[in-house]
Amino acid sequence: MVKVGDLTQYSRSVNTVVKVISKTEPRDVTSRADQSAHKVCEALVADDTGSVYMTLWDEKIDELEDDSVIGITNGYINLFRGSIRLNLGRYGSYEVLEEAPFEDVNLDNNLSSKVFEQRDRYGGRPPRRY
Repeated sequence: MVKVGDLTQYSRSVNTVVKVISKTEPRDVTSRADQSAHKVCEALVADDTGSVYMTLWDEKIDELEDDSVIGITNGYINLFRGSIRLNLGRYGSYEVLEEAPFEDVNLDNNLSSKVFEQRDRYGGRPPRRY
């Protein structure tokens, strides 16, 4: 189990317990791969060490409610516009728990409010042009 305050932009296989604080309004997006329509929103989740935005897609948006406590298994961190986001992805999951293993949440340490430098897909250098 990892605490939210210990997450970095390179965190993988994230197993943690968090409380859902709030969700943004869902917005419609179109997949670049196959042009399919999806809904996406962000949920602010927190534990006693910090908070982070978690990306929710399609049916997951309605499954989670404010003040829910969830156990996340095999999540990962990515950067969206230079900001950390917690994701479940294809292999991650969550389950709703009865109670949190912490008393209070720490909203002052919001990891998503920090800006990180994003590397491109080519390891920081532009692609070769021939």
